[in-house]
Amino acid sequence: MNQESVEVTTPIRNFSVQLSPTPRGARLARLLAVEQLRSWGLPPTPAEHLVAELAANAVVHGRVPGRDFRLLLYVVGDTLRIEVTDTAGDRRPCPRQPSAEAESGRGLILVEALATRWGVAAGPAPRKTVWAEVTLLAPEPGSPCCGDTGALSQGPRG
Repeated sequence: MNQESVEVTTPIRNFSVQLSPTPRGARLARLLAVEQLRSWGLPPTPAEHLVAELAANAVVHGRVPGRDFRLLLYVVGDTLRIEVTDTAGDRRPCPRQPSAEAESGRGLILVEALATRWGVAAGPAPRKTVWAEVTLLAPEPGSPCCGDTGALSQGPRG
């Protein structure tokens, strides 16, 4: 008996936008990400918080006047990857424990808590990309909120 090989392909969904390195650009990154996730049938949380933190960091710590930052979202298999690229490759993010009185400095702690994995990739010069991944889970049977493509979860750390 001859068996035919059937190749099953999962589409790679992606979205990319270049934005100005301003507070308005960071807000727009979050809003566009939320809308894109909804168009893919994915709930926005926790990804919208990750986009907000990474975009805000690009604006505050990665800003070079006259140079934009880029937001890239893509889904491969069961993983949503969020990438924010800026042009201050010499300024790498460093998580630290802020003092109780500090009004800022908790963004990367939040990223670490919400993402399945996160990191920084250098280059090409003068760029760096800070990325975070979130594991997508299959919806629970009968769950009305998840749509056909699954729900976002913090998933296991590893």
